Amino acid sequence: MNSRVNGPLSGLLVADFSRVLAGPYATMLLADLGADVVKVERPGTGDDTRAWGPPFAPDGTATYFLGVNRNKRSVALDLRAPEDAALARELVRRSDVVVENLLPGTMDRLGLGYETVRAANPGLVYCSITGFGDGPGAALPGYDLLAQAVGGLMSVTGEPGSPTKAGVALVDVITGLHAAFGILAALRHRDATGEGQQVSVSLLTSLLSGLVNHASAYLAAGTVPQAMGNRHPSIAPYEVFDAADRPMVIAAGNDRQFHSLCTALGAPELAADDRFTTNEKRVAHREALASELNARLAGAPAEDWTAALTAAGVPCGPINDLAGAFALAEALGVDAVADVEGVRQSAHPVRFGSTPAAYRSAPPGLDADGDAVRAWLTQPSS
Repeated sequence: MNSRVNGPLSGLLVADFSRVLAGPYATMLLADLGADVVKVERPGTGDDTRAWGPPFAPDGTATYFLGVNRNKRSVALDLRAPEDAALARELVRRSDVVVENLLPGTMDRLGLGYETVRAANPGLVYCSITGFGDGPGAALPGYDLLAQAVGGLMSVTGEPGSPTKAGVALVDVITGLHAAFGILAALRHRDATGEGQQVSVSLLTSLLSGLVNHASAYLAAGTVPQAMGNRHPSIAPYEVFDAADRPMVIAAGNDRQFHSLCTALGAPELAADDRFTTNEKRVAHREALASELNARLAGAPAEDWTAALTAAGVPCGPINDLAGAFALAEALGVDAVADVEGVRQSAHPVRFGSTPAAYRSAPPGLDADGDAVRAWLTQPSS
């Protein structure tokens, strides 16, 4: 259907029944690398994020939807209507990959569940994304905020006593990455054996894996981590400090960097202070250390300290807003922005030496490719 597309995943057909963020992010990553993604949407309204605004782009499209749906085709199908359901089944029969994040059991009721469709397409990789698995938690809605709350992320984020969500739907993003990773691993297995399989990933399991050191602290040592604001439970100094004009971060991850920090601040005596000679001691005396560092950092603007400390090999930097972050990427020569048919977007995050990501089409209008997809699905497949 999209034979002229190049890329490491060219030739793969993905039937995308997902919506909102985790699934669409996963399928966009695949599409950027050449997969032909057909996005199946509800007639009339489409993906929920088409209405999630403001902000809106100049043409009235919700920027949320634009952020995760480039390089896809859109077809509107009412999966409860026999004719459209038949088209959906034919799309699945022809596909290499299915991605869905409907409530557990919904695809089964529609005649599109894995056990049903695998008979006609045994090589199919079928990725199901849920909020909390397909067991007792199947009925729980898979919203990122809920996952952050019940999955422990909010308990370790923000100031003590003030549970705080991450500023982006981080659990959805992590889950989308895990879904894409799982799909590629299953495709590798299929290449070797000819066998497809079902791949399942949930917001909860993705979050618990993504909590890394916090999860390990609990599982391996019985320590229940607590919120510490901008501080790190195991490293100091590794937090926000106040320069003369604005806050900045310093992330001295080892003794060598701490010594360099003290020297650059004109305070070599801090490195010799018995309270601060090792990371373990610095963590134990973090309040005293922060007070000493803030007293010295107050003597110059953040920009000056950033230049001086960076030159000394100390990880540090100002706290940018998004405008500053993209400006930094440009200044560093990092290709962080893609222009996709006039729509500026975050670029694909992975750089390939031989098979780079490609930006073929802007996020589609609802059912923009409906006629072509329906005509294709009603023709005999080769």
